[in-house]
Amino acid sequence: MTHTLDPDDWQAFRERARSMLEDVLDYMEGYREGPVWNDPAGFQSALENAEAGAGAEASDAALRALLPYGVGNTHPRFFGWVHGAGTPAGLMAEMTASALNANCGGRKHAAIRIERDIIDYSLRTFGLPDTGSGLITSGTSMATFIALKTARDKAANFSIGETGLNNAPDLVGYASSGIHACFDRAFDMLGLGRVALRKLPQDENHRMCPEALKKAIAEDRAAGKTPFAICATAGSVNRGAIDDLRAIGEIAQSERIWYHVDAAFAAALQLSDTHRSKLDGIELSDSIGFDFHKWLQVNYDAGCVLIRDREDQLRAFSDRPDYLADAGRGLGSDMPWPVDFGPELSRGFRALKVWTQMIEFGPEKLAQIVDQNIEQAAYLAERVSALPEFDLLSYAGLNICCFRYTPEGTPDDALDTLNNDIVIALQEQGIAAPSTTRIDGKLAIRVNITNHRTQMSDIDILIEAVAEIGAGMAAEA
Repeated sequence: MTHTLDPDDWQAFRERARSMLEDVLDYMEGYREGPVWNDPAGFQSALENAEAGAGAEASDAALRALLPYGVGNTHPRFFGWVHGAGTPAGLMAEMTASALNANCGGRKHAAIRIERDIIDYSLRTFGLPDTGSGLITSGTSMATFIALKTARDKAANFSIGETGLNNAPDLVGYASSGIHACFDRAFDMLGLGRVALRKLPQDENHRMCPEALKKAIAEDRAAGKTPFAICATAGSVNRGAIDDLRAIGEIAQSERIWYHVDAAFAAALQLSDTHRSKLDGIELSDSIGFDFHKWLQVNYDAGCVLIRDREDQLRAFSDRPDYLADAGRGLGSDMPWPVDFGPELSRGFRALKVWTQMIEFGPEKLAQIVDQNIEQAAYLAERVSALPEFDLLSYAGLNICCFRYTPEGTPDDALDTLNNDIVIALQEQGIAAPSTTRIDGKLAIRVNITNHRTQMSDIDILIEAVAEIGAGMAAEA
């Protein structure tokens, strides 16, 4: 007897799939309804209940039971972290990708061509040469690792892959103190250690200070070290601040140091006629890391790394064993493959949902969402500034606003606890999902807006809920 996992009855499977699709679409249509977040304590895993192998009906029931317990980023009042909201249209790409079940590490098939199209489009968008390269990644963290490995290897004349770090130069890199934590992890994974990442002071606008950068480079060179990467931030996590990308890029060029730009969410500004100038100088970069799944609203996961010089990336990653040899023709041809540009041979078809997002919506419509979210964050900052019991702690002109509730008579040492409790209450009651951070040592309610479903009325709901919950907690204290 031959075994298979295909349906015994394809017509019955079609009916099953249609039923599930209707339920999923009902859920999507109701994204705005109900709580932003539900505590998953109410979710019971089928596997935990010893139902493995229980069949199609049990599987579908488990899927339907899961729907209310997402992180909440599809809801218009998910404000806490920089998560995109995705689109119902993304379902079409996900279904097609599932049907193809393509491994996008290599070989000659259309999925590889689509990824190359997205990389070429992105290189043009950011003003990088057509001799550049890149990959669709799981996110900016992986993009950062790929970019910095390429920079590290180039600084050591591509010898580290063979001989390791023992005989390599004493490498150091530079970033502002507001850099994302994935850079610490990348320096760790690259064997350089976090101590090799010099975190420089910021100016009054919370951007990397170019003079401090030049001084640090000179001091490290004098100490016999080799500066290999300057990492600028385009959209800091806490404040949305953007380093002076042109000034830093010019320093990198004059010092002959690899220039990387972390534009995880703010890369979307490049599509906006109104805000594109905020990224002036990004075209000087040797590499860029960003996410399609944040402000560009592609369904998770879909990040991107772009590299100015294709040969640099190939030399950092390409390794051609016999079983992956270029066949010249047929399925084993069409070199180089994505595996030649990064660490993964097994890769999902992430590029498809990016490709269809651009085809369906285009840069102008996506830019409208970017502009709209910035207007909403500015509105929040204006409202907070006008209310006597609110304190605006940070707004840098993008989509992130940090503030706190400061009712009269509450001692300063109690405000951190009060605002933390307000955020948790908002989340647990399902009203909204902001997060917290620290701004100049003060615990802040952090609101990030990267959701195409958010409306001005959602900002009003948030402010009113903070005031109501905060007043009740202050009265009980």
